[in-house]
Amino acid sequence: MRWTTMLHVVGTHSGGEYATVVTGGMPPIPGETMLQKRDFLRDHADHFRRRLLFEPYGGVLHAADILFESRNPEAQLGYVILESTEYALMSGSNTISTATVILETGILPMTEPQTRLVLESPAGLIELLCDCHNGKVTAVTFRNQPAFAYRTEVPIEVPGIGSLTVDVAWGGMAYVLARADDLGFDLRADEARELSIVGEKIKEAAAEQIQVRHPLGDDFPGITQTEIVGPLERRDGVLHSRNAVVVRPGRLDRSACGTGLSARLAVLHATGRIAVGERLVHESVLGSQYTGWIAEPTSVNGVPAVIPVISGQAWITDIGYLGLDPSDPFPAGYTLPDTWGV
Repeated sequence: MRWTTMLHVVGTHSGGEYATVVTGGMPPIPGETMLQKRDFLRDHADHFRRRLLFEPYGGVLHAADILFESRNPEAQLGYVILESTEYALMSGSNTISTATVILETGILPMTEPQTRLVLESPAGLIELLCDCHNGKVTAVTFRNQPAFAYRTEVPIEVPGIGSLTVDVAWGGMAYVLARADDLGFDLRADEARELSIVGEKIKEAAAEQIQVRHPLGDDFPGITQTEIVGPLERRDGVLHSRNAVVVRPGRLDRSACGTGLSARLAVLHATGRIAVGERLVHESVLGSQYTGWIAEPTSVNGVPAVIPVISGQAWITDIGYLGLDPSDPFPAGYTLPDTWGV
């Protein structure tokens, strides 16, 4: 074997959203916290993200998570989240996939019927309760970091679309939320390409026209995601809604999206449409579901916020190694605009 590097990887999907979890082979990465490790990877070692996600090794539909030891005494492990074009501070699907890999591969012991974990993400500590049966993680329920509405009912002008009224919220990433009814979408799988095109236009317009700054500072970026939301409806007394989250560089999140659900819960609470503890079942265009609710109100540096709780499931799809042959003509991978945008 001529490989000069070799990462041990476990492939997963949560609600249809694929993520590679790196469980071994990484060199030491400086940083006392996962946020500091995130910053070092972004600024000095981005070749790991490119190797994992760029073609021909990965693809635009992939995300990745790297496991690290945590120096926080409350956490058993930490993880850094890698996306197509950014290092997310938090991701629901990636968190669910990472917890599933940790327990199903035996990195940490599984206790049935439930295993409690505390993981350190770049956004902070994440408390998880994992339902387990016959060696399988059947559900991961995690308590997210605070979510809040930046602004609600904001008018914007979107080139090629016209006037829209949107909300902007933080759920672990910053979202502009637009209504599917205003855009003529039913949020079906066969609308995926058009949803992605329209979502990118809305995101660009919102980022230009709505200035937001996280109350904890510039480590938390501005609007990078669009969430197109369907109407709320009650089924047997429980709130349900479809949604489509558009991820850079312009494709749909296949899952029901945990940070998007967190952002939506924050908006619904800020506008008086959901109570603390009330469940919302969020459904993707594939029909996959996450369930979310608000554990309690809180604040972030004086800004009213909520603590979302998100529940979903992941499945392991493959286990293997990712290596680099020194003669490989694409050691840093590549992107092409047929799928990656301009």
